[in-house]
Amino acid sequence: MFKGFGSTTNRPKAGKEGLTMKPIRICSAALLALILSVAVTACGSSSSSDTGTKVGAVPTTQSLTGKTGGALKVLASSDVDYIDPGAAYYQFTFMVSYATQRPLYSFGPDDAVNAVPDLATQAPAVSSDGKTVTVHIKPNVKFSPPVNRAATSADVKYAIERGFLPTVANGYAGAYFGDIIGVKAFQDGKASEISGIDTPNSTTIVFNLSRGSGGVVAGALALPLSAPVPKEYAAKFDAKNPSTYGVNQVATGPYMIQADASGALTGYEPGKKIDLVRNPNWNRATDYRKAYLNTINIEEGNDDTTVASRQILKGNAQINGDFGPPPPVLKQIVNQTPDQLALTPSGGLRYVSMNTTLAPFNNLNVRKAVLAVFDRDAMRATRGGPLLGPIANHFIPPEIGGFNEAGGLNGTGVDFLNYPKGNLALAKEYMKKGGFPSGMYTGSQELLMVGTSGGAAQKSAELAAAQFEKLGFKPKLRLVTQDSMYTKFCNVPKAKVVICPNVGWLKDFADPQTILDPTFNGKNIVDVNNSNWPQLNNAAVNSAMDSAELVVGSGARNKAWAAIDRQITALAPAVPWIWDDSPNIRSTDVAGVINKFNGNWDLSFTSLK
Repeated sequence: MFKGFGSTTNRPKAGKEGLTMKPIRICSAALLALILSVAVTACGSSSSSDTGTKVGAVPTTQSLTGKTGGALKVLASSDVDYIDPGAAYYQFTFMVSYATQRPLYSFGPDDAVNAVPDLATQAPAVSSDGKTVTVHIKPNVKFSPPVNRAATSADVKYAIERGFLPTVANGYAGAYFGDIIGVKAFQDGKASEISGIDTPNSTTIVFNLSRGSGGVVAGALALPLSAPVPKEYAAKFDAKNPSTYGVNQVATGPYMIQADASGALTGYEPGKKIDLVRNPNWNRATDYRKAYLNTINIEEGNDDTTVASRQILKGNAQINGDFGPPPPVLKQIVNQTPDQLALTPSGGLRYVSMNTTLAPFNNLNVRKAVLAVFDRDAMRATRGGPLLGPIANHFIPPEIGGFNEAGGLNGTGVDFLNYPKGNLALAKEYMKKGGFPSGMYTGSQELLMVGTSGGAAQKSAELAAAQFEKLGFKPKLRLVTQDSMYTKFCNVPKAKVVICPNVGWLKDFADPQTILDPTFNGKNIVDVNNSNWPQLNNAAVNSAMDSAELVVGSGARNKAWAAIDRQITALAPAVPWIWDDSPNIRSTDVAGVINKFNGNWDLSFTSLK
């Protein structure tokens, strides 16, 4: 989620101050070995620079050797989007989920592209026609108390099924698992299970698909939805609306959220804290994670990110969670203590979305006018300026296949994104084409705009509001916490938010589909956990995506999704303004390890010195 970031994005996997998320790299829907062995360049990654030359850049290979023991504090401004790993789609939430849960596949710290077997024993087997995916799982990975038994293939099946329950409403299940046979019947309540997921024995799970999208399904098995959930324990919680499994969850990872004997979480208070302790049933021999720390205490509510950043930099045993240091603090770190900074390419971008179903932004020329007038350079300055990355002028980011094919740093060629500082004259010409003869908006209604309170995100939201005002729009800016911005407003179509200024998106896995499909495909507009914030539902784009999902071969796949990127950019549903790195900071006594896939500190490898 950016899948949504905060300093993070929404992957919406949201993450740091607004981003979401997250990746096995998929270039071909039919290549069996792709998931775990494809090279970074196979999908046309454009990033050729040596990240080691940039201040604060994370080295190519990090030291994964640490000291066992100790307590780490993670400072966060807001809460996770959902504590339930089956609903989680937020960069910050993934930071927690990958420490407490074991999906079939996940990502080691130094590889943002190639997932490794986690609960699985080996790479998924994808049939030559792409319609069957088979995975074998480890037999001795146990759930935390009070379940205390080994996870089975049936638990993985239930985990994915519950993602389609309205009480859980996972935000990416439909986009990546929607081709599994029997999904619709299950969603419609006509079947008690998804018939296309077979579990012939306790350690084998087979996904049968209606189309040849097996490569995409295989990639998505690295997301938290594939982490096992015991039906006999969880079903009673899932029967409630919304499900209460999140606050009664069990873990398979090295850590668990502190809980009482019944499984009810005592270590989670929304907006206040998430306390992680060791999972007593975790077996180091079955896991690649190191899990050096004894406890991890996530302290939420640090809405003054300047104070929180300085506390981390001057204190002990602390790291940042869902926020990055504000620009003045970031500048100070670069000049004085660069070794406390870790800059990581996010594989995502930030943008300002406009609701294309509501006036005045149901008018294409009006949307083009907004993109033309926007000072994207000033928007980037609210995050920290050029240090954090280039100004975006389309949607596929530099680290993802299809970036070069879509135009790279030069953009797609549309005139309304040719001016990083904005062009008022051009904007007014588009307003005239949109039915406003004066070149200015003359409507009287206020436009609901919901942004994030505090820190750099609030500055971005306030600056975005000023850009709309240049053309006479009257944005009514409402500032809420980062998690609420997504879960209560921008992710809920019935909230009728017109402008979402703080949204962003991270890859779900290293494939261009994960950047564009959940976020701009009309078929992925859902009532809750919706990540298509502009609610773009364009028949030509939808049709192109249906075809591109089945394209085989990295070159052809990148070309197909790049063409879709150009289509979407031409429809101007949002203002892309930065392809940014994630800035992470630590106290001097923290041996921090970054997970390059998620762009955050890796709680399972970080230790104290």
